[in-house]
Amino acid sequence: MPRAPAFEPARALALAHRTFDIEAQALLGLKARTGDAFATAVQWMLGCRGRVVVMGMGKSGHVGRKVAATLSSTGTPALFVHPAEASHGDLGMVTSRDVVVAISNSGESDEINAILPALKRLDVRVVVITGRADSTLARHADLTLDCTVDQEACPLNLAPTASTTAQMALGDALAVALLDARGFREEDFARSHPGGALGRKLLTHVRDVMRGGDAVPRVAPDAGFMELLREMTDKGLGATAIVDDAGRVQGIFTDGDLRRLVARGTDLRALRASEVMHPRPHLVRDDALAVDAADLMETKRITSMLVVDAGDRLVGALNSNDLMRSKVI
Repeated sequence: MPRAPAFEPARALALAHRTFDIEAQALLGLKARTGDAFATAVQWMLGCRGRVVVMGMGKSGHVGRKVAATLSSTGTPALFVHPAEASHGDLGMVTSRDVVVAISNSGESDEINAILPALKRLDVRVVVITGRADSTLARHADLTLDCTVDQEACPLNLAPTASTTAQMALGDALAVALLDARGFREEDFARSHPGGALGRKLLTHVRDVMRGGDAVPRVAPDAGFMELLREMTDKGLGATAIVDDAGRVQGIFTDGDLRRLVARGTDLRALRASEVMHPRPHLVRDDALAVDAADLMETKRITSMLVVDAGDRLVGALNSNDLMRSKVI
């Protein structure tokens, strides 16, 4: 092998900038060529009763796997089928209810072209993403999406670079158009990403992380101060609710309130809960999102909240530690 030239930082940086320029230009060219065929592809996928089956070889195959994953996570059931494996049994994954999206920059991928007759016999719609509208694959497709690029970012104009960027962007555009057409929302996205941070924020409700039952500190309005203090201490929340006979919250007493009473030298022994409580405390519904409770606690600069049901009855309590343990914050 020839000896590698000495590394030149300035040349490396110049090549990086050149790569960005070439790939950005490729995307602008893609934008200019995207028209009615794109809208038709979206319409076919939207009306698909099966799944979108994505295929591609080599670097186009890597792009295809990502496109299938993006479609699936945004409301369009999709899977990737390797074209070479399709010829050896995996074509059984494809049904007449599906739409096939075949990705090939040259449009001459032998592995994809070899299964075209079988796809035709299945009467499945074939959408091709290619850089050559006159290719074999494009001629036999039901619909062609043109992702031609003027040049690759590779200095040798050989390694798939700008072409795969264009393929990826076109796949993302299909996914975005489809999720919009389906009315796909944040909540839907969270349901397909339950293990991620967004999933936790959009799927976790206050009832999922609150303390309930006997763990919730509560006393009656006429409770003596010592009973109030014991309840707050035993439950370890740093506060206790004051509730009426129907379980509706009348007020709250916190350890901060206790410190202020002590600092003023107040005789605590004769006090009743109703005399020391804060009326109209901040409350949160048990069906609220936990992330909304966290936002309210931050805005109001409080560390604990009482939780009520639809009838405004006390059903739980929540503090910042509960939210951190559940990874909501």
